[in-house]
Amino acid sequence: MSNAVEPQGPGARAGAPIGDHGVEALANQGHGKTHFDEPSLDFDGPVSLIDDAVLDELRMIAGRYPQARSALLPMLHLVQSVEGRVTPAGIEACAEILGLSTADVSGVATFYTMYKRRPVGKYHVGVCTTALCAIMGGDEVYSRLQDHLGVGNDETTEDGQVTLEHLECNAACDYAPVMMVNWEFFDNTTPERAVEVVDALRAGAPVQATRGAQVVTWKETERVLAGFPDGRADEGPTSGEASRLGLQIARERGWHAPSAPPPEQSDDEPTEKS
Repeated sequence: MSNAVEPQGPGARAGAPIGDHGVEALANQGHGKTHFDEPSLDFDGPVSLIDDAVLDELRMIAGRYPQARSALLPMLHLVQSVEGRVTPAGIEACAEILGLSTADVSGVATFYTMYKRRPVGKYHVGVCTTALCAIMGGDEVYSRLQDHLGVGNDETTEDGQVTLEHLECNAACDYAPVMMVNWEFFDNTTPERAVEVVDALRAGAPVQATRGAQVVTWKETERVLAGFPDGRADEGPTSGEASRLGLQIARERGWHAPSAPPPEQSDDEPTEKS
């Protein structure tokens, strides 16, 4: 198995992660690479695509919640489904609708890794490199994809088709190593299988996830995450034998979860009359 391939910057396969600024200068001062060394938002790009129809959908999402600010996460997904990333215009729209400051919205958009600051390709490919997946070959999968696609971490191929990212966990350790395409599972992935998947995606061929639906574009997936179903929730298997093994063993041995104790009644609560 090859050594883990570190995130690489544009134009230098062995360089620092994309977006890092002043890393070499800071390294001698004991400053490690952090989330704050990269720009918060990408201000470059075409004119915003957030029109009146999108604003109406953002307001619709906000109206689903008793406290409107709770709608921020799905609203940001909707912004990504339109803009391809979280843009300054998207942040301003969400802030105005929810009555928040742009700093509040930006803080959320730059905290969660599913919100992207730079344009994402048609397909987002994430390879888990956390301990178990790494031990089972995740590092090798990620390394092969970097070499095959010619990109580093959080970079997009020149044709705009694939963005590659190494992820901390795909929450599917029972099928390690796991790769995800637009958050659909590809279980027990090998370097060869990973290459086959990305080549098929770039060629426009249909690709079926191991557990889940046929892969659609990243923007289409983001719209679903914003709360607009595409009617494909039950397409394909949703779980596998490894995930259900604990339940099977419990049933075979007659194991049951203990009953929950009744909630304690405070002195201030009235008692029920018999």
